[in-house]
Amino acid sequence: MFKLVIFGKKMYDPASLTHLCVALLQKCGLSRKDATTTANVLIAAELRDIPSHGLLRLADYIRMLRNGRINARAVPRVVHQSPSTLTLDGDNGLGPVVANLAMEHAIDKAREAGSGWVAVRHSNHFGIAGYYAMKALPHQMIGLCMCNANPLVAPTFSARGMLGTNPLAVAVPAGQEPPMVADFATAAIARGKVDLLHKQGMPIGKGFVQTADGNPSTDPGILTRGGAILPLGSTRKYGSHKGYCMAAVIDVFSALLSGANFGPFVPPSVAWLPLKDNLPGKGTGHFFGAMRIDAFLPARDFLSGMDHWIKTLRGARPARGKEKVLIPGDPEREAEARNAGTGIRLKEKVKEQLQALCDELGVTDPL
Repeated sequence: MFKLVIFGKKMYDPASLTHLCVALLQKCGLSRKDATTTANVLIAAELRDIPSHGLLRLADYIRMLRNGRINARAVPRVVHQSPSTLTLDGDNGLGPVVANLAMEHAIDKAREAGSGWVAVRHSNHFGIAGYYAMKALPHQMIGLCMCNANPLVAPTFSARGMLGTNPLAVAVPAGQEPPMVADFATAAIARGKVDLLHKQGMPIGKGFVQTADGNPSTDPGILTRGGAILPLGSTRKYGSHKGYCMAAVIDVFSALLSGANFGPFVPPSVAWLPLKDNLPGKGTGHFFGAMRIDAFLPARDFLSGMDHWIKTLRGARPARGKEKVLIPGDPEREAEARNAGTGIRLKEKVKEQLQALCDELGVTDPL
């Protein structure tokens, strides 16, 4: 038994939440190591103010572990490799466990060959893509991560969801300045954010989702009734074809290079979506990259150049009414520093969900 540490009203100690998450996952058959790896990814999302990919996801992970849709005792294995590339079969393991190992392989390959590229098949939802891209930063490497996902995004002009929100993350180190970390979905909105609005009973703005007939909708629950998310750009007029293209590229890299399922065949990563039969590949696909800076030019030259780049863009004159120009990763980095000290605020629906999991699995402590 343990007690969650509360920093203030509704603010929870990140270490206590990690401990709770590990305890719940171990009840589902995960080793302590794998449970800790997964908990660290989910708590990182909470710290970086990305709750759509944080503890909200735990219930789906646990449901799918308990009903056998995810292998709690997976043993990922290398199925193909060259000096700079590797293909990893995740053995249908929990996404954060498989992805963490894959990025470590990419870094190892880059250390030897200058760059390392890892394609992954037979995996599952892995949390925030930025977590893995940032693992390259301490090694003076650029990190890259992408993934395909549930086919809930309609290609431009399609009434049906055929691709995932397919995130892309790139982390680039700098010298004296903080690193640049771009981490974004290639859809108009991440599916987890739609879920969060649905759980809170709140409407979604225009331009994010559509009905099963392809008509605009402001109902975040529309996804459970055959609706779809729109690509980044929302409509053809505003550039949805570009978001569609980015999602398509990520799908090819994540699935076709690894032997995973592509597009409409990607297996569901949420418990409420039904299983699929006769799939052409294995599980969900990921793709990771690591590039050693000094494989291109002296590291000090690049790092000072990045400092100059960051200062130049940050120094741009803000538009009227705006406080400052941001560098990709600024809001998440600032949130992480703040939340590490003040604690993580959990939404009521997420607290209720965690309490229900504690009751169901016999983990004593209550939120």
